[in-house]
Amino acid sequence: MKSALLAATAALALANAAPAFAEDITVKLWSMADRSGPLRAGNIVTAADELNAMLEAAGSENRVKIELIETNSKGFDADALDLLKAHSVGETPDIAVAAHEWIGSFVEAGLAANLEDHITGNEVLYADIIPNLWNAVKYKGERYGIPQDSEVRMFFVNNDILRAMGKSEDFITALPGQVEAGEFTMYDWCDLAAEAVDSGAAKYGWVHRPNVGPDFQMAMASFGIDIYNEDEAKLQITKDGLTEYYKWLGYCVNNGSLPADMTSWSWDSTHAAFRGGEAMGKFHGIWNVGKQLESFGLTGKDDYFHKLTWIHAPAGEKGGAPKNLSHPIVYIVGDTENKDLAAMLVALASQPVLNTRHAIGTNHTPINFGQVAMPEFQEKGWALIAGTPMLKYSEFMPNHAKIGQYNAITYSGVQAVETGEMTPEDAAEMVLEELEIELGDDVIILD
Repeated sequence: MKSALLAATAALALANAAPAFAEDITVKLWSMADRSGPLRAGNIVTAADELNAMLEAAGSENRVKIELIETNSKGFDADALDLLKAHSVGETPDIAVAAHEWIGSFVEAGLAANLEDHITGNEVLYADIIPNLWNAVKYKGERYGIPQDSEVRMFFVNNDILRAMGKSEDFITALPGQVEAGEFTMYDWCDLAAEAVDSGAAKYGWVHRPNVGPDFQMAMASFGIDIYNEDEAKLQITKDGLTEYYKWLGYCVNNGSLPADMTSWSWDSTHAAFRGGEAMGKFHGIWNVGKQLESFGLTGKDDYFHKLTWIHAPAGEKGGAPKNLSHPIVYIVGDTENKDLAAMLVALASQPVLNTRHAIGTNHTPINFGQVAMPEFQEKGWALIAGTPMLKYSEFMPNHAKIGQYNAITYSGVQAVETGEMTPEDAAEMVLEELEIELGDDVIILD
């Protein structure tokens, strides 16, 4: 009903605003060719079809046409750079599909339209969006995008290894709650994983991604590192927080829970360690559920959660707050003459039915709370439903163009500590120096 009302409103507005003669209005849509998420662009095309049907019903001969600018970029970062180049020569699209961390660059370049008035003026259409997701599209406190999807990156735990260690069902069941209450810390995680190795129940205590990437941000956040200053739109770091984060990694290697050569592993060996039942834990994303079902021979929700438990990245110290990471893809509306119409098309594409088709098909958590009650979600999206409450603990990558460099530099400290090349203190000093040299005024050193 909400979608139909929106389409009617948009159609009538377009019909009333249109000249007496029939007109085709072309909306340019920029999207990377992405086999893993074809409905990111496809839902905008469907939204235009909905709008045109309403125009026809209203007796208008005006129509909206979508001109799809499909790029062959290798990843969202490369695609964002191509989009900025296109904008610099006057080829700004009306809508773009992008990774949210590029919003700051899009705003500074004059590419992205401010959507605050659109969102607040159409509150009923956006009121069900999961509130924390709005943080992913803000730049200097204002919203310049609409969340297109969401995900949760978390810690996975192999319950059978816990059972082999002698842990009770009560212990396993209580673990997520203990993490949320701040009673089970990052150090407890490493101690539990070391116990798994020492008891012979696991070959490895836990594994993390073997290369640079955003997943480490949730662990950094657990140690109080807030990596973005929203007021100044700059990256930031604390020496104390970074040192504590590296101390924790060093502790995990030294107690035998984390392989010292973890950063030289391949992704295949990392996945195999957990999916093959050799590692008690792993941190990665919810999209792993399908492969985990296949690898462990699991048949459904009950089977899955008997085998595996999900927890946030625990707090760095008792009483602290746990964290996880979400990395939404978003719709950006170009600051073009068609921006109002483009924003309404994005609103249509963001309604529950269309977004659910994308979410179910790509193993992404929803953008609207109400989606989890839809029959398709209930039937096929039990894992995504289970992951949705975790979004309230989610951190997001900063909307800053140099977050990739920031991640690469802080990852060099991870490598130095885990391999034993540096002490945590020396690694922190090295990383802070590199951040200042490489990022200059884009990073604030807080202590």
